[in-house]
Amino acid sequence: MMWPWLSCLLLPALMVSVAANVAPIFLFNMSAVNLPEDLPVGAEVFWLVAQDQDNDPLTYGISGSYAYFFSVTPNTGEVKLANLLDYETLYWFAINISASDGHNNPVLKEMQVIVEDRNDNAPIFQNTVFSTSIRETLPVGSLLLSVLATDKDTGAGGAVVYSIEKVIPSTDSSEYLFRILPNGSIILNGSLSYTNKSAFYQLELKACDSGGRYNNSSITQCSSPVFVSISVIDQPDLDPQFIREFYSASVAEDAPQGTSVLKVEAMDGDRGINDPVIYSISNSTRPGWFDIGADGVIRVNGSLDREQLLEEDEEVQVQVTATEMHPNVYGQEAKVSIWVTLRVTDVNDHKPEFYNCSLPTCTFTPQEAQVNFTGYVDEHASTRIPIDDLTMVVYDPDKGSNGTFLLSLRGTNVEAFSVSPERAAGSVDVQVLVRAPSLVDYETHTVMLVQVVATDSVSRRSSVASVTIHLRDNNDHRPTFPHNLYNLSVFEHSAVGYVVTNSIRACDPDTGEGGRITYSLLPGNGADIFAVDPDSGTVTVRNSELLDWEKQTMYYLTLLATDGGNLSSSTMLQIVVLDINDNKPVVSGSYNIFVPEEEGNVSVTIQAHDDDQPGTNHSLLHFSLLSSPYSHNFSVDPDKGILRNLGLLDREAINATLGGRIVLTVRVSDCGEPALWTDVSVTITVEDINDNLPIFSQSSYSFSVRERDPGVLVGVVEAWDADQMETNNRISFSLSGGGANNFLLRGLVLGSGRAQGRLRLPSDVSLDYETQDSFSLTVSAENPDPQGRDATAKVLVNVEDVNDEPPTLDSTSLRGIHVAENGSENVKVAEVVAQDRDTMSQVEVQLVNVICTKAGVDVGSLCHGWFSVLANGSVFINQSEVIDYETCDLVTLVVRAYDLTTDPRFQAYSDNGSLPITIEDVNDNAPYFLPENKTFVIIPELVIPNQQVASVQARDDDSGNNGTILFSILQVCFIAEDGATIPFQGFRVSTSSEASVFIGNIELVTSLDSTLQGTYQVTVKAQDRPSEGPAQEAQITLNLFTVDQSYRVRLQFSMSKEEVGANTEEIKAALVQATRTTVYIVNIQDIESRARARGHSYLDAYFVFSNGSALTLEQLSVMIRNDEDSLTKLQQLGLVVLGSPGSRESELPDTLRNAIIGLGVALLLVVVIMTTVLVCTQKSYHRKLRAMTASKEARKTAAGVIPPVSAIPGTNVYNTERANPVLNLPTKDLGFESQSSSSDLDHISLNSLDDNSVDLENSRQKTKKEPLHSPMGPNPEPLNTVLAGKKAGTHGQQKEELAFTNAGLNTTDL
Repeated sequence: MMWPWLSCLLLPALMVSVAANVAPIFLFNMSAVNLPEDLPVGAEVFWLVAQDQDNDPLTYGISGSYAYFFSVTPNTGEVKLANLLDYETLYWFAINISASDGHNNPVLKEMQVIVEDRNDNAPIFQNTVFSTSIRETLPVGSLLLSVLATDKDTGAGGAVVYSIEKVIPSTDSSEYLFRILPNGSIILNGSLSYTNKSAFYQLELKACDSGGRYNNSSITQCSSPVFVSISVIDQPDLDPQFIREFYSASVAEDAPQGTSVLKVEAMDGDRGINDPVIYSISNSTRPGWFDIGADGVIRVNGSLDREQLLEEDEEVQVQVTATEMHPNVYGQEAKVSIWVTLRVTDVNDHKPEFYNCSLPTCTFTPQEAQVNFTGYVDEHASTRIPIDDLTMVVYDPDKGSNGTFLLSLRGTNVEAFSVSPERAAGSVDVQVLVRAPSLVDYETHTVMLVQVVATDSVSRRSSVASVTIHLRDNNDHRPTFPHNLYNLSVFEHSAVGYVVTNSIRACDPDTGEGGRITYSLLPGNGADIFAVDPDSGTVTVRNSELLDWEKQTMYYLTLLATDGGNLSSSTMLQIVVLDINDNKPVVSGSYNIFVPEEEGNVSVTIQAHDDDQPGTNHSLLHFSLLSSPYSHNFSVDPDKGILRNLGLLDREAINATLGGRIVLTVRVSDCGEPALWTDVSVTITVEDINDNLPIFSQSSYSFSVRERDPGVLVGVVEAWDADQMETNNRISFSLSGGGANNFLLRGLVLGSGRAQGRLRLPSDVSLDYETQDSFSLTVSAENPDPQGRDATAKVLVNVEDVNDEPPTLDSTSLRGIHVAENGSENVKVAEVVAQDRDTMSQVEVQLVNVICTKAGVDVGSLCHGWFSVLANGSVFINQSEVIDYETCDLVTLVVRAYDLTTDPRFQAYSDNGSLPITIEDVNDNAPYFLPENKTFVIIPELVIPNQQVASVQARDDDSGNNGTILFSILQVCFIAEDGATIPFQGFRVSTSSEASVFIGNIELVTSLDSTLQGTYQVTVKAQDRPSEGPAQEAQITLNLFTVDQSYRVRLQFSMSKEEVGANTEEIKAALVQATRTTVYIVNIQDIESRARARGHSYLDAYFVFSNGSALTLEQLSVMIRNDEDSLTKLQQLGLVVLGSPGSRESELPDTLRNAIIGLGVALLLVVVIMTTVLVCTQKSYHRKLRAMTASKEARKTAAGVIPPVSAIPGTNVYNTERANPVLNLPTKDLGFESQSSSSDLDHISLNSLDDNSVDLENSRQKTKKEPLHSPMGPNPEPLNTVLAGKKAGTHGQQKEELAFTNAGLNTTDL
């Protein structure tokens, strides 16, 4: 009784305790937060702050669909970013924040998260490949094409600026050929030329945004470059061009028409069009001689004649014009012309011809051609006297040997004359000469005839000219001299008119004009020196100058005496020329003597001669030495002319201005009266010998030079030599000492014996202070002293330091490092060490490039920004959260060192160095299954243990063990059609891999129940196998649909199982075409019992759709009948019956059961029939007895009297035999005894025919309605058969057959 009261007392106390604790509340600003999208994972984003009046410890939390972006420290409320934000994907979302004090329900509040955009996206071109074709005549400023790049960012970070980075080919003319507008339109900025510039251009485009904030700094994002291909279409704006600048050829003058001479070739200047060219001859110095074909071949068009071109240098000039087939872009003809030189070569096509003219005035015209000539000659004319008044020229226009011909005479008077010349070429004056004067006798012949034959020396063709020679009558006596030879003499250079002789006279017995003698000298040697008086025959000197003993000492002249009749005779004059002293001595050669000083002697013979008569004082020579400054040192032999020196010669004693040369004058005179002489100069050069050493102006020199200044002048040294000859006082400098090969000492001649040595650095050599700061050298001055002596001086070269050395990178600091992906941010991972040998260097390390590769393939700029390099060489991680091994596994930082104080003339950068950073994989990716559009179907009847029934594919983006996947089966359950779920352990999975894809093959372990209908659900797990850290996994559930035996269909074929097996593929193809299912063939067998089968073999199969459902027999039948092509094909392959194999298989047990039942029924029927037979036999006996009685009564009836009662079937009236009239049985004694009494049964039996009915139509209809499937009906009832065959009436009036049916009289059982 106390418990109710106690509860009433405690309840208010508890209520007061609960009401005292108040739930926390969030601050008013916990409703919205703005977060930049570039916050790194792990960064502190905000704090959850709530107030609790009870000061209970609070627990904070975040929930909602987007809670995965944050992680919260429950006891402090610190919220950090757990997943990266992306403004472009989700710029606003809401989360639920909660605070719990442990006493009250958690307080929930919705917080709005607003994501702020950052410049984290680079512009992206909508297309990566652009191309266009433009005409080369496109005007400047034309639009070529437009490109478009978009940037997902907003504001300036999304404003795209286009630029052309590079134009290929890169030339001065193409650099500014194109420009791009702010809207992405590419404009032509200069003129194009397909031929002279380029036929193709490739532009490298880049799109950059206008910059924005990203990772707390302002950056500009740029796209990957894209390339624009621009093809220039050539336009016909250039004239054609001949391939060669000059064409020439030769052609024989007898070349037939159509002969090819030369081929010219021109091509279209527009190489991209290559318009066909048409050739024509636009001008020619010989029109019609040549033409040109379409192929550019110049051919002979007419007869050629070289001889017509003699004044044109045997050449024909042809102007060939090449014209393009189509007009140029301006609508004008595009053509070019060139002059072609065709030389016509000679052919021996002419024979020598005779012309009546005289050279060189002959024009060789046809009017001058003549074959009959006339001439005159005196009788008995001397041998080789030409025929007068004969102007005959032979001319052969051919060239060279073709124009050479032979001349000969023939005819009746050929023995009296000869022809001159006998051989000639081209053209020649022909003379007919007297050959036999005795035959030229006026008294014998007044006219003589000869024929001149001109024969071509090559072709042997000839021409003949007749010459008629008229003889003139002469004086038959000629003048005669007393002697045939006269010896005469005369002094050389006798005065003109000096009489050599006046005593030579000729005699002529003729008188009158024929006896008047005229003297003359025949042309010959001396005819121009001497003269003869024509009347007196006095021989005098004609030319005193030419009469020179030194030229000729004797002359032979022919003195001719001619009478008035032009008869002449001659005599020989032998004139001896007498010498006089008229020639000075002649000195042979020149005399330049070289002799070394101190050691050499002069001994030279003056060679001289006198052209006057030898052996006389006129030619006797005398030598003497004329006085000169140095003649006292020499002497000459007066008779022999030998010049010698009288003492030692010293070069230094000779005036230096003379160069060591002494000039002496030797006089050579003859002994004639008066004496004649000749002075000859003898130059004696005293050769200098090297007897003096060079001397330096200083004994030592000191110079300074800055390092790394190649080719500069270091200093100058000077030396001099007292020798006079350049060969001896020529000073050459040489340099020796440590590092002498770094200097170049070049001599410079200042004057005779003075030289300057200019010490400089070679143009390709500079000094290095860090290597050597000073050089101690020895400079030598030497000349060609055979004793090898020289002079030396010391040279000190101080090297001044210059900041010239480039910094270097320490190779040990560039060894590769390893960095795990998703590591810590701002962690120093390496340090690049730079060095500089200069003392005042200030070196810093610079990042040149970042190369991102994945599996050896360049992946572009994906890893840019992962690492940073400070000036001191420290390498830090910039963005640890974006370091992703799956994106890039090797980051190569290309760095260099830069010296800030390097001299501007020298390289301030080191060679680039590469720091490879290998990204180590972390198991940060879970496996994922690859989608497969497959439906897995299991036919339990077909599958066996260890058979694969399904497969899955999965991939893990990690590498190594982190990316290795192992499959396992978590659970398997069978879902029946009624929804029941049954666990199953009959599957296993095996793992294999192909490339980077792992394959899980699901295999059956045990046999399946073929009667079950449903689906197996298999849950497969894919789990990676990291070497360290927790593994990650993924799951997938597969549905394996089963097809039970109820869908098994049997097809009967009219062929054997072997034939069906051979045609399996064709059968399956036809079935697949008709059903669009996958056909699984289970069995092919022959049909053993063919009693009721129409086929010879059967094929059992399943027809399964891709979704796991299967066809029933009825569905299969409908689909096959609807596809006529497949049905026809299957019928051709022997298909006869479609059925269910289940009914066939149950046929045997049903038959067995039916047989047993049938045997039992049959046994029972036998018993019933036997009993019925016994009863019927007894009744039949009584009927027969009664029938006999009725028969007797009938016999008593008179013939023709109608009985008073009806005697038709169905009555009790019997015939006379007491037989049933219906049966109409014969009257026989059946051997049964008559029963004495009759029972009611007998009467009923007798009245049984009252129920008989006769209905013909109904009987026929019943016959028609027999079932078709029972072709073999029951055996006919005997009684009915008899009744049906009985004719009505005894006289044949009734023709129609009647069918009777009486169930009571059915005798079938008998």
